[in-house]
Formats: sequence, structure tokens, C-alpha cells
Amino acid sequence: MRSAENRPMLFELDGVTLSRGSRTILERVSVQLPDGAVCIAGPSGCGKSSLLRLLNRLADPDVGVVRYRGADVRDRDPLELRREVALVPQLPALLDGSVEDNIRFAAGLNGAGDDGSPLETARLLELAGLDASYADRDARRLSVGEQQRAMLARALAVEPGVLLLDEPTSALDEAARDAIEWTLRDLRRRLGISLVLVTHDPDQARRMADWVIRLERGAAIAQGAVRTGRGA
Repeated sequence: MRSAENRPMLFELDGVTLSRGSRTILERVSVQLPDGAVCIAGPSGCGKSSLLRLLNRLADPDVGVVRYRGADVRDRDPLELRREVALVPQLPALLDGSVEDNIRFAAGLNGAGDDGSPLETARLLELAGLDASYADRDARRLSVGEQQRAMLARALAVEPGVLLLDEPTSALDEAARDAIEWTLRDLRRRLGISLVLVTHDPDQARRMADWVIRLERGAAIAQGAVRTGRGA
């Protein structure tokens, strides 16, 4: 495996093992996730989503250390960490109510949006690729692609420095997938936000990432920089 030397380090996993009951999910995983756009790639059931959940303490390892910007994540308050490192889950999980209700609920977690300004909601929707008219729509009546964008806007409401994205396009058709990928690249350009994206699609990993980690059966089998263009 190649080192990420000379790249600012976002996360490091050192000898991480994670189990669920009697089943080992990740075993002695040691990987580096530099700033920028990282893809965790591999087949279904290889531990990708479980690794992602370790990064903002939705789970803690049985053995080993997960570091965020050089510090053990277990030294951080979980809620504080999750405002800085926000997760967008694979399946949309919007609350009952309007899209704006969802955004304002998330914003309230860190005191943002307390002035009730509609301009901030409009900006978050625009960043997520939705126009301002979506603010008043029933969140549960959106298409899957629109719900995914609403989840993205909700995650952005806490002003994170890192977005964790668990298979964000797996339920979308090709056109919707391409649109979400464009939105994520645009977010990086406009906000300077780091992305950690889980995918089973090696082509998506090559399109989206600066750095790719490949998992198989709970083990990291390769990691390295994307070499040329969008290729690995």
C-alpha cells in the first residue's frame, strides 16, 4: 500500500477490528484518509458502511484506534464530532413535515438558523441542487433522488467540514446519479469540504475520488491516490 505522505491527513485507522456479536466485520484495518475526496470501495458486505460509521463515532472499534486530524476520536464528544463530520445515510431518513422543517431541525443541533432566515434555507437547498420552491414541499412525497438531495441539504445545515456519504447514488438511475455526483464535486469546489464516499462501483470511485481504499471481506487490500484524470 502506498503512503499518503505530503497530504494533510483527515482520518487514520490503526489496527482496527470491529465485530457485531460473533461476527467480525473489520479485522486489523490500517488505512489513511487524506483531505479531499476519498472513496471506500468494495463489494456488498465487505465492511464499507461499518468503517464509515467509525469515523464519527456511530460505532467504536473493539481494538485499534481511529484518529481524526491526529487525535483519537474517542477523546471527542460524539455529538460535537458529528456536527463536524456529518453522515448522509444510504436510505433517506427524513422527518415528517416539510423540507424546510428538516433543514431547520438539523440547523438547530448546533444553533444555526435560529434567526429563522429563509435565505439560509434557500442557500442550503441550492447547494444540494434543489431550488427554493422545495422548502415547503412534504419531505416524504419527494422522489428518491430529491430525498437524497434534501438529506444532503440537512447535513450541510450543521456546517460540517467533512461529509460521510454511504452509497448516495445506489438507488438512483444513471441520470440522477450523474447529477448527484456533479453536485458533490461542486460542493467541494465551493465549500472546500472533504468527502468520504462509500461505493460498490469502482468506476464511481475513479470518477469521484482523489484517494481510494479497497475493502474485501473486512480487510483493506489496497489504498492509494487516483493517478490520472479520474482514473486510478
